[in-house]
Amino acid sequence: MQLRISKNIPDAFDTNKHAHFNPQSSHTRVAMDINSASSVVLQALTQATSQDTAVLKPAEEQLRQWETQPGFYSVLLSIFNNHMLDVNVRWLAVLYFKNGIDRYWRRVAPHALSEEEKTSLRAGLITNFNEPVNQIATQIAVLIAKVARLDCPRQWPELIPILLESVKVQDDLQQHRALLTFYHVTKTLASKCLATDRRLFQDLASGIYSFACSLWNHHTDTFLQQVCTGNEAAAINSLERTLLSLKGSFVVCVNEMARSFLKACVSSLGRQVGSHNPCREKLEKTIILYTKVLLDFLEYHPYPFIPLIQRSLEFAVSYVFTEVGEGVVFERFIVQCMNLVKMIVKNDAYKPAKNIEESKPESLEAYRIKTEFFTHPTLMEIGRRLVSHYFLLTEEELTMWEEDPESFAVEETGGDSWKYSLRPCTEVLFLDIFHNYSQTLTPVLLDMQFLACLLTNQCISSLTPVYNAVGLAAYELFDNVDFGSWFKNQLLAELQVSHHSYKLIRRRVIWLIGQWISVKFKSELRPLLYEAILSLMQDPDLVVASPTRVAPMLAVVYLNVSLPVDDFEFRTEQFLPVSFSSLLFSYLIVNVVRGQSDDAACVCVQQIRPYVGCLVQYLPLLWKQSEEHNMLRCAILTTLVHLVQGLGAESKNLYAFLLPVIQLSTDVSQPPHVYLLEDGLELWLVTLENCPSITPELLRIFQNMSALLELSSENLRTCFQIINGYTYLSATEFLQNYAESLCQSFCELLKDITKEGQVQVLKVVEIAIKVSPLLGAHMFQPLLPDVFRGIIDGERYPVVMSTYLGVIGRVLLQNSSFFSSLLRQMAQEFNQEMDQLLGSLIEMWVERMDNITQPERRKLSSLALLSLLPSDNSVIQDKFCGIINICVEALHDVMTEDPETGTFKDCMLITHFEEPKLTDDEEPPTEQDKRKKLLAMEDPVHSMSLQHYVYEKLKAQQLLMGDQGFQALMETVDTEIVRQLQEFLQGL
Repeated sequence: MQLRISKNIPDAFDTNKHAHFNPQSSHTRVAMDINSASSVVLQALTQATSQDTAVLKPAEEQLRQWETQPGFYSVLLSIFNNHMLDVNVRWLAVLYFKNGIDRYWRRVAPHALSEEEKTSLRAGLITNFNEPVNQIATQIAVLIAKVARLDCPRQWPELIPILLESVKVQDDLQQHRALLTFYHVTKTLASKCLATDRRLFQDLASGIYSFACSLWNHHTDTFLQQVCTGNEAAAINSLERTLLSLKGSFVVCVNEMARSFLKACVSSLGRQVGSHNPCREKLEKTIILYTKVLLDFLEYHPYPFIPLIQRSLEFAVSYVFTEVGEGVVFERFIVQCMNLVKMIVKNDAYKPAKNIEESKPESLEAYRIKTEFFTHPTLMEIGRRLVSHYFLLTEEELTMWEEDPESFAVEETGGDSWKYSLRPCTEVLFLDIFHNYSQTLTPVLLDMQFLACLLTNQCISSLTPVYNAVGLAAYELFDNVDFGSWFKNQLLAELQVSHHSYKLIRRRVIWLIGQWISVKFKSELRPLLYEAILSLMQDPDLVVASPTRVAPMLAVVYLNVSLPVDDFEFRTEQFLPVSFSSLLFSYLIVNVVRGQSDDAACVCVQQIRPYVGCLVQYLPLLWKQSEEHNMLRCAILTTLVHLVQGLGAESKNLYAFLLPVIQLSTDVSQPPHVYLLEDGLELWLVTLENCPSITPELLRIFQNMSALLELSSENLRTCFQIINGYTYLSATEFLQNYAESLCQSFCELLKDITKEGQVQVLKVVEIAIKVSPLLGAHMFQPLLPDVFRGIIDGERYPVVMSTYLGVIGRVLLQNSSFFSSLLRQMAQEFNQEMDQLLGSLIEMWVERMDNITQPERRKLSSLALLSLLPSDNSVIQDKFCGIINICVEALHDVMTEDPETGTFKDCMLITHFEEPKLTDDEEPPTEQDKRKKLLAMEDPVHSMSLQHYVYEKLKAQQLLMGDQGFQALMETVDTEIVRQLQEFLQGL
């Protein structure tokens, strides 16, 4: 049954009507009123948790209407504090309360809460800390922190004292909830940036630091005692409190407090790492927090960290590189310790300047500590253990290789994975240590390499980590390794061993060659390498032969076969005979192009243009043969992206193959889309950007878009770019076919999307209106009332408001009749006269002009508001001063002065289209770039002189009103603004 809730707030709900939530007045009546309203709100919240949209939507709308009503948040407080109610309802009440703080708690906010109600709410929030549900307790803690950010300590001085008292109570639940709230409050207060706020926080921190640390020490000692006695439940509770008090202590430790706190952290960390107890998971979480505290402080405050360098290095190295850590350390902890060592080794603040006399004393002290710690034996042990222990493939990795080779290959990708994953972390640490201490570590690694050359097939597991190390240190070992001889005498032979057990060697060797190819590799050896690569590309093992992040692909990329301009050793005549005229040619080019940056790939396409015909011939065959290998298809898609970019408008000749590929890759009903979607969307976008004219087949593919928008995934931005591409390409045909379904998708999206997402949606609408003012406004009409409401209600997010004003500005300037009908519709909704609503719109527009930062949008607003003139409408004349203010601001933005003549010119005018003169390194404009340039010539922002438009509109207003009336109107404008306006209009 559909929910029916009255749109009128019951009298009992407006508690301000009686007592204004003053705790000192009419307390009994207020309580009765809240209870009366609670049942109504409780019903709406209950139905808002329904899975039935017919029940859910009306309830949400009713709650939205109540958000601005006095007393609503007091009712919410009473509901989520009632532990007898349904958890989902209480959760929703907390969320509505929390969202209301953002919108209505500030004094200057529209529909701001009264000071009396806020006083009552603050008191109610800290009455007790006994919330039984963890998730709700966390939300309440965040909610209190949001209020504290605005009101503490001035309007809420009692908050911190009450929290400090509450964490001392013996009741476990109350103590935990108070600690949770204390952490969120201090964290929020610490994030405030204004100087006065920072001083207030430092004063606060100084007052509570000792207490916070003593609390943390107490819970830490209690936990360790309970671990020893075997009291598991009590240990878990104490550990949770240790975690919260540690977080709170770190937040309030500032300046001189930090060093003593961090020393205590290192000491406590050492006590806990080796603990064997049942609450292992929570203990590991606490230990990671300790290391995070150290890492964060080291990153942001390197000089105060100097006294801790010695102890930190001793601690990290002992647990990670000696027997001390065996059996007690865990992967995330090892990663954190390695990152700690890496940051100390690499930190520029801990190195002397080139001129030693210019070095800071702190830097010299840090360098001395590091030098004394990293002795020859210590470095040898670290280097050997990194290679022989941490570079080995684990049993889990070997199992993944066998069972899921594509995932194994993807797992190896880089980025910032070194911060969180063990293998990339060890490799980055090895590189940094080897670079800084190469004189010590080079002999160690060369000894390991020499031994590797003597090893037999039975020592495969020992070979691969050594090859890994020599590959990573290629640039450091340039003068110490005769790589050409090594390649001929050993590595080439190892590539040719086809036994299954030798796959680790084949993969690592080809990777190793890829590392050395740009460092030291003789030209005459390349044909041998090309032949070896072609052989490996037929390897039965997917990890060795697969085109994801696999050895052959990496080797080809490092060979720079696609970029002879960057590789003076490359010779086309060596490469083409071994790869041309086969599927392997396509395979190679796929991986070469895919491995380059966008600019390099386009250069690559230009260089292989003579062979594009052959490539296009084999790519469909390769696509068909790779039906079961989605990662290879991803490589083909990326190659097609670069091919289309390189070929430009000529890419239309590829549509017979290209468009079905896009269709399949972006069809969410097809299983492969899970792998192909991201690259397929990118290919779709560049195809549109380089398309000279629309085709029925290209238009038909857009049928896939509705389902893509429903996903609301991270690909939304690309989807919006694709929609814009169709609009620029053929607005009329596109909008007539798809605008209705697109508008429906946008309406659904805007209900649940973020503010940034709303901006992206509305930018698409704005572009449609800009390209086709009549059809665009008509097709997206259902979206425009919400935009209008957002302006009138004073949308508080500047970027969103700027976008709202841009959309309405386009409608007002380029489709005035539609604007009139929209204004009429909104006037009926707001139950106001059209003129009155127009006045409110102009007033908000003038007030929020500072939200608009782009000069183009500021000029658009000026043109749009000027289009209301000339007018004898009293409301528009009443807002005349504001309109002129906006115009003068925009004139300052867009007008440039000719230094010779002293006259002004609108710098945004585009009077003619010129083909840009490009250098050899620049890419030519795409077809879409040309379309946008032509469109700009028709856009009022770029085709109308703001200076002349202002002049024409003021002259027309003067003719309408007469000189005397116009003079009176101009007297409503500030004299300085009038002077600046006259200066801009001088000479017209």
